[in-house]
Amino acid sequence: MTETPAERLRAIALHWMEEGWQKGNATIVDELHAEDFVDHDSAGRAGDREGFKEGIRALYAAFPDFYATTEGLVIDVTTGSVAVRWSATGTQRGTFMGVPPTGKRFTFVGIEIIRIEDDRIVERWGQWDGGSPG
Repeated sequence: MTETPAERLRAIALHWMEEGWQKGNATIVDELHAEDFVDHDSAGRAGDREGFKEGIRALYAAFPDFYATTEGLVIDVTTGSVAVRWSATGTQRGTFMGVPPTGKRFTFVGIEIIRIEDDRIVERWGQWDGGSPG
């Protein structure tokens, strides 16, 4: 059976979430992101592939047990875009965004929008709440 365009976009987005946000695997960037990838919400890091990998590494250094759950996807085949609504938990064991380790467990919620061309993520926008203890 042939995968529809929507199924392909869904599979890429879920693989990206699983490897990057459930396993902390920064090499997913080399696998899925285009060479000219642009991160529009880079939180002060470089807005390219290396900056995005740095962000994953920093997140998992601070929250080694960080784990994100995909709560929902909205797929726009016309633009090749996928919006991912997610939630996550993690215990702060390292410094994160200038905040020293607290040892507290945090809950996060956020939205990622990725645009995909030729099975590669070319752009990303993301917003999240930064975490709350709980």
